[in-house]
Amino acid sequence: MSTTNRARLQRAATETFGWDELHAYQLEAMEHVLEGHDVLAVLPTGAGKSAIYQVPALLVDGPALVVSPLLALQHDQVEALTQAGAPPAVVVNSAQSAAERREAWDAVESGKARFVFLAPEQLAHEEVVERLRAAGVALFVIDEAHCVSSWGHDFRPDYLRMRPVLERLGHPPVVALTATAAPPVRDDVVARLGLRDVRETVTSFDRPNLRLAVVRCTDADERREAVVARAAELVGAPGFAGGGLVYTASRAETERLATELADHGLRAMAYHAGLRADRREQVHEAFREGDVEVVVATSAFGMGIDKPDIRFVLHAAVPESLDSYYQQIGRAGRDGEPGVTELFHRGEDLHLQTFLTAVRAPEDVVRAVSQALRAAAGPVRLTELTRSLHASRASCTRAVNLLEQVGAVTTAGRGRIVHDPDVGTGQAVDEAIRLSEAHQELIRSRVAMMGGYADTTGCRRQFLLGYFGEHLAQPCGNCDTCAEGTAQARPRRRGQFTLQAAVNHEEWGPGVVMAVEDDRLTVLFEEVGYRTLSVQAVEDNDLLRLVS
Repeated sequence: MSTTNRARLQRAATETFGWDELHAYQLEAMEHVLEGHDVLAVLPTGAGKSAIYQVPALLVDGPALVVSPLLALQHDQVEALTQAGAPPAVVVNSAQSAAERREAWDAVESGKARFVFLAPEQLAHEEVVERLRAAGVALFVIDEAHCVSSWGHDFRPDYLRMRPVLERLGHPPVVALTATAAPPVRDDVVARLGLRDVRETVTSFDRPNLRLAVVRCTDADERREAVVARAAELVGAPGFAGGGLVYTASRAETERLATELADHGLRAMAYHAGLRADRREQVHEAFREGDVEVVVATSAFGMGIDKPDIRFVLHAAVPESLDSYYQQIGRAGRDGEPGVTELFHRGEDLHLQTFLTAVRAPEDVVRAVSQALRAAAGPVRLTELTRSLHASRASCTRAVNLLEQVGAVTTAGRGRIVHDPDVGTGQAVDEAIRLSEAHQELIRSRVAMMGGYADTTGCRRQFLLGYFGEHLAQPCGNCDTCAEGTAQARPRRRGQFTLQAAVNHEEWGPGVVMAVEDDRLTVLFEEVGYRTLSVQAVEDNDLLRLVS
């Protein structure tokens, strides 16, 4: 590594942002960027991911393009840069007026703006891509990069546009950022984005200051009472300072729990996507300033939350995956002080999550969309498709996304869609449905892994880290099963299957070993998702074959 680059980076970080000492992993990633490498950085919430692009952007010749999925998060990042006194940053999105967009582009094209934030769907517009190309983008930043992977827990088809746009822009150095990406997801991100000469910066997923626990409840009323009582107990503890989060599944439940917490004397507010934007901002601000002790929220409350002293995160409903759960509990204890994370669980929740996520592909709509696009004389807009097929915009969008993933259609300029003439309708539909079913199977397997975490009698931290492909040699001593004595260290049997080994199953196909325990293996298969297998059964029946 160049000591000159390191000195330049640290000086820029200090002079612009007031950061007197960057973490070693931040400096390493920044140096790779300045040397022209693509970088994939997997860092937990609060570990300073944004700095990895913000500091190098001060030292390159041209603007940094930052693709981020949420408008609110974009505005938060722009505000943070402005407050830090960094060079100008602008946002370009569909919510702006024509005058606001014109002003933003003027700043980009004049060279005044150093950072340009936009959502991935903006990259479907030919004019946007051409203006970015003309501006000479010097750094291409992809936030929430796991969204590009169909193995990821939050796959978004809009992220598939990233690779062709990246090439149109001359493939400037890429910084792909995410807080949760197991090794197979990381490999998929690199492949789908077409990253070159990539360097990975991956820190441990372990947050030893967070205590993990699961509380079993028999019904919804008992759980609600238990959550309210526990939140009141934590807030009322001597010396409590900071805030707490309670996550639940529905908008109505956020309001109900917030009211019950207020009845117990807590300063509590509800937060969900159905609130007006100004009300959501009011909740954010009150929580940041300490005027509210507890926010009861759906998963809509999360990205961009910058409050280091959150002391507890309680879940009054099971999340759809351990990926989501890890992200949400990771908002506790970001100051390094102890944090409490508790999942209030009942078995019926998993059946509900399986039902909610088991969405079959709209085969009839996929077929109709494919046929209509093949029959069209040229590119077709989505609105034209929905009108001609008398189908909902949501179902048409899903059909187009599936067809795009299998390479049957592409998005042309101004969001128009065109079918590949070399791909037949029958072939396209069959491949799209197979892809959808495989993805749904992966989602269901994630729900099952969430259930495994709730039900384990082993160390919860070992289970959670194993899900992300990280091995913790000994029980953590800071979870409920360790406290209860059920998570005792057990001798680890030596076997041929090790962490991250590539394997093949006769029925389920290729996969990667994600966790190795004394009596079981957890494997993430490309086609069927996560599966937990008995080591004895694997060895006795030769179920897995190592792939060299």
